[in-house]
Amino acid sequence: MSIEVFELTKDYGEQKAVDTITFSIKSGEIVGFLGPNGAGKSTTMKMLTCFLQPTSGIAKVCGFDTSLSPMEVKRQIGYLPEHNPLYLDMYIKEYLLFVAGIYELPNKSKAVSDIIGKTGLSPEQNKKIGALSKGYRQRVGLAQAMLHNPKVLILDEPTSGLDPNQINDIRKLIIEFGKDRTVMLSTHIMQEVEAMCDRVIIINKGQIVADDATGTLQKSFKSSLILNVEFKNSVTKEQLKTIPGVNMVNENGKNRWKLSAAKGTDLRELVFKFAVNSGNVILEQNEEEQRLEEIFQYLTKNG
Repeated sequence: MSIEVFELTKDYGEQKAVDTITFSIKSGEIVGFLGPNGAGKSTTMKMLTCFLQPTSGIAKVCGFDTSLSPMEVKRQIGYLPEHNPLYLDMYIKEYLLFVAGIYELPNKSKAVSDIIGKTGLSPEQNKKIGALSKGYRQRVGLAQAMLHNPKVLILDEPTSGLDPNQINDIRKLIIEFGKDRTVMLSTHIMQEVEAMCDRVIIINKGQIVADDATGTLQKSFKSSLILNVEFKNSVTKEQLKTIPGVNMVNENGKNRWKLSAAKGTDLRELVFKFAVNSGNVILEQNEEEQRLEEIFQYLTKNG
């Protein structure tokens, strides 16, 4: 396992920021680490990266204990914290060469040139970091985290401040990077998690409340089946309500409808029979998945 956490706890006086959490992440996984503000996400990441010492419990990265071998752990990880610390008076290339020197990379110039290209910093590489927009500063932070080709990448709000095009570019970069390495990322943008992450860990009030594959989590919390249907010919809401098992009918455009039935009902077959019996034709039909945002809200509000 690339990351192993066992009963990890962090106390601040009487407050438990992280309360005996246990999980593991293997190589090749991109895991979304989610939770509301103050849930313990950043504290957990800081313990994994050796910025904070745990009150109790064990955290290991690539087999190295964060408390016993912090320097070895730091060699294995790339880290982009929530508040991206940069030297604003340094030029991009100058700063990345400085970081490459810290990691004692054998060919610093090539490594810096490669990561500048990968993170889309080429147009701005001759600027001082202080003159960059927030989005480009975020790219510089991501570049320093990935520069030494770490086995584990830990990202706290990696797409913060980026525009939609930049988000798409960084998403592709993270997915490509995570094919044979471990990526653990925290974000409040649920669409990003659905697009990138194989697995989701949700933490609330310092405790893990969910840990599963993204698709499995969406299916397990599904309380009803929702079907989007487009008919060739017009149909009324009253007619659709006669379909056995249907408990909700909403119009969704011309001849387009959103139908709901209790979990376990095969609504597709019932709608098909309705279309045949009424002499209508189904042009399009798709089942709507439970949104991760709704699951997140349920778990973090209701426990």
